[in-house]
Amino acid sequence: MANTTFNGPVRSVNGFQDISINATTGAVTVDATFGATTSVTNLTTTNLVFTDQNHPTTAAINATATATAAEVATGYITSTSAAATTITLPTGTLLGAALGATAGTTLDLFVDNTAGANTVTIAVATNGILSAAAAAGAGAGAGLLTVPSGVTGIGCFRIMFSSATAYVFSRIA
Repeated sequence: MANTTFNGPVRSVNGFQDISINATTGAVTVDATFGATTSVTNLTTTNLVFTDQNHPTTAAINATATATAAEVATGYITSTSAAATTITLPTGTLLGAALGATAGTTLDLFVDNTAGANTVTIAVATNGILSAAAAAGAGAGAGLLTVPSGVTGIGCFRIMFSSATAYVFSRIA
C-alpha cells in the first residue's frame, strides 16, 4: 500500500506512522512510527506508560543524604560507599512536582550498590508512605528497605502516587 495520509484512526498489518503537517509550509513530520519497533520523536501526549526502562542518566549518592527529586526521577541511583548509607527520598510534594505526578503515576527506582562496600538503606520523607510489605520488612529488621553491597547489591523499588503530592513506596525486587 502506498503512503496515505488519513484524518482519523488507521488499522494496518505492517504498522503505521503518525504525522503532522505544517500549516504554513506543508512540510510533513513523522511524530511516531508504530510497528515491530516503535519510536516516538515528537511527544505531546500525557499519561503514557513505557515498559523499556533505559536509564541514560543516573545519580550517585555515596553518603547518607536526602536524594533530590531530580536524582530519584532518573530512576537509577548508584552508591559506592564504604560506610553504611541511608538515602532518604524527597517529599511527596517535591517528587510529585518533578514527575508531573497525578494519582496513579508510578516510577520504578533501581538502587545499585554492587560497587559499594556496605549496606544502603532507603527511607521515605513527608508524604511518602511505606507499603504494608515494606513496613513489615523494615520492622522485622530484615530490611526490605536495605540493599546489600556486592554482586547481589541491586534493588528495585516502586513509587506509586495516590495523589500529586503523596506516594506509597514498595520494594518489588
